[in-house]
Amino acid sequence: MPDLKSVNHEAADRLKRAKDKDKLAHAYLLVTGDEAQALNTVYWLICYANCQGENKPDGTCVSCQRILSGNYPDVFLVKPEAGRQTTSIDQIRPLKEELAKSPAEGDFRYFIIDQAQSLTLSASNALLNLLEEPVAPVVTFLIANNAGQVLPTIRSRTQIIAFEQKAASGRDGFLLENGFSQEELAQLGKTDQFDQQVKYFYQELKDQDALAIISAHRLGDQVKKGGKPMEKYLWLLLKKWAERDLENGELTLAAAILSDLLTVDQMRQSNVSVLNCLDFLALKWQK
Repeated sequence: MPDLKSVNHEAADRLKRAKDKDKLAHAYLLVTGDEAQALNTVYWLICYANCQGENKPDGTCVSCQRILSGNYPDVFLVKPEAGRQTTSIDQIRPLKEELAKSPAEGDFRYFIIDQAQSLTLSASNALLNLLEEPVAPVVTFLIANNAGQVLPTIRSRTQIIAFEQKAASGRDGFLLENGFSQEELAQLGKTDQFDQQVKYFYQELKDQDALAIISAHRLGDQVKKGGKPMEKYLWLLLKKWAERDLENGELTLAAAILSDLLTVDQMRQSNVSVLNCLDFLALKWQK
């Protein structure tokens, strides 16, 4: 359940002022490494707009409780389904029918697209059509950890609110720059041992070592325990080392590995398991 006490106060104040002046935009893009906080901020605004208490939003009135529990007819949340890394067009299509309806209880209906960077191209185009034809009092919120991964045509139709982030350096800074959220960093934890295992695997690929298949299965087990952030981190590390080799002049080898990693990205979008992706690399690079 969203936490109304854990919001970005600057963004919340901006949205509150717009609501008070009846000048809410029809679409916002909230860009932040802390997507959970951004989602809390969106729910804070929706509760504020519909709260029945005196100190809005109190989070305890009937309306607030229904909104926070996902039982309010004018609020729609879309995010990647469990076990998937992308948001499909089938999840966006129902919004088109809802767009034509009037608010059931409040003054607006609210569409929330969490992890908007995960939208497939077809889902992005479907959302773009909705943003181009707002035929009902609807406010759409997109939340993304990397604005660059949202279609430019979608960005141009939103008001962008970029959350300030605490400066980070080292590994965390690198990961934040590459689309990790603060929540994912917390889940990832310390990775020194995992880093070494991935480096061994990368070197075995370069050496066309048959032992890479064993390392692939060990890494698959580690990723299974670490979950989605660990899987995301794995592929980012492999790309990082390949790009470093490319900069160091190992053009043919590094370019070939990067090409295979792009193939892996396509496999992952088709929900191929991490172990099968690792096996693909290990077998592809055997002598």
